[in-house]
Amino acid sequence: MNTAVLKTELRLFRREPGALFWILLFPTLLLVILGSIPSFRDAQPDLGGLSTIDVYVPVAVLLGLIVGGIQAMPQTLTGYRERGILRRMSTTPVRPSALLFAQMLVYGGAALTSSLLALVVGRVVFGVRLPEQPFGYVLALVLTVLAALALGAVVCALSRTTKIAGAIGSMVFFPAMFCAGLWAPVQTMPDVLARIVGYTPFGAAAEALNQAAAGDWPDWDHLGVLVVWAVLLTAAAGRFFRWE
Repeated sequence: MNTAVLKTELRLFRREPGALFWILLFPTLLLVILGSIPSFRDAQPDLGGLSTIDVYVPVAVLLGLIVGGIQAMPQTLTGYRERGILRRMSTTPVRPSALLFAQMLVYGGAALTSSLLALVVGRVVFGVRLPEQPFGYVLALVLTVLAALALGAVVCALSRTTKIAGAIGSMVFFPAMFCAGLWAPVQTMPDVLARIVGYTPFGAAAEALNQAAAGDWPDWDHLGVLVVWAVLLTAAAGRFFRWE
């Protein structure tokens, strides 16, 4: 029964051109646009010899996770609740929790696919090295997906309508992109600001991914921040989430 729900949600997701573009294609498209600037492909002394496009690959990786977890999934789940779909499901053998699990798999899978696409395009088109510590990179990426989906569940839990979900999602979305380094890579931030950003889920994720990309095991402090955020946000979502 849960498999049928997952297949249905996957089919519905494929019919959403907006979600497909913003989650799967936009991060890589942004990377291509930035990489088309010649100076962004030159090594920069203040980035430790890396080019600007090198440090923006982890940002593109995180962007798909942020869009999928904070904006796309909450809108869909809140829409289901607003239209009474979850309430009607509660009277069938299929529990609403199966739908929530399917949503997390669909949007989490889409975000991970977006991350893989950004890594491949960065390597093939711009010669950006693949992560030299792949196991640490995958671990940091999985923890980030869990934190992003938990944050999205909190946004949904606090939203009674899709309009409210969109408003709250936007309020969270832009600070999350800043912490991920979209406007200024974490490496270029002042020390105090970088330290503060490092305590946010996407700031810690950016640091962990950068370390793994360079061949180092991600700092346990950054991984610990991701674990704490994932646990706290999951607990908050479970506390405040309502099916109807």
